[in-house]
Amino acid sequence: MKFIPFITAGFPTESLFKKILFLLQEEGAEMIEIGVPYSDPLADGPVIQQSSLRAIDQGMNLERTLELVSEVRKEGLQVPLVLFTYYNPLLQMGLDRLARRLSESGFNGILVPDLPLEENGALKEALQPYKIPIISLIAPTSKGRIRQIAEQAEGFIYIVSSLGVTGERSTFHQEIATLINEVKNVAKVPIVLGFGIKEKSQLEPLAENLDGFVIGSALIRAITEIEQRLLTRENILQDEAISKQFEKQLIEELRLYLREVLQ
Repeated sequence: MKFIPFITAGFPTESLFKKILFLLQEEGAEMIEIGVPYSDPLADGPVIQQSSLRAIDQGMNLERTLELVSEVRKEGLQVPLVLFTYYNPLLQMGLDRLARRLSESGFNGILVPDLPLEENGALKEALQPYKIPIISLIAPTSKGRIRQIAEQAEGFIYIVSSLGVTGERSTFHQEIATLINEVKNVAKVPIVLGFGIKEKSQLEPLAENLDGFVIGSALIRAITEIEQRLLTRENILQDEAISKQFEKQLIEELRLYLREVLQ
């Protein structure tokens, strides 16, 4: 199964965010989801919400996210990248401009959790010249629409493992295995499971029918906990005060965390 981490753009700082992307690539990420910080995130749990608020406080938005990704591409980041964003920031930028900027910056896909399949026509049309797919979500509540979503899916299908917002959970929705099988029977693209995954070993009962898995909240929580061990909150928020030694320590501790959860 492919490991697909989720990280909030600009978190914990722009400098560390870029270093974390390269670390994730080094540690075997087959793809990375990058979330645009948003002030009203319907699908995000408290851990990701806090990372978004912190990034917003540092000036992070959709435009700056695209700029940062353009920078890391020029610095040699090769792993495929998917933009995770709500629809309103896309409308504010303009869909045609957004599509062009996505392509220019080096994104390979986009996932918009509050944009239903039936309403994605305008975005799909804008992205078509650049061959950037819209990733489809299927949740336990998608009964009756699974075939329709799966048949139109591009890139891969993201199955939501549980009801509600993102966040770490010890168990999955009781019907998730059945849902995965139903999707697999009609899907023409790879299937990825996300929401609530803390470590790869959780997925052993489901692994044979999955192509990949997303770890988001647990990763962001780990970054936050490592930070808190290394620096006081006041210093963390002052980008200038973060020394190269601190960044190096954080990256190495995060590397150990990744190797543990991916066993």
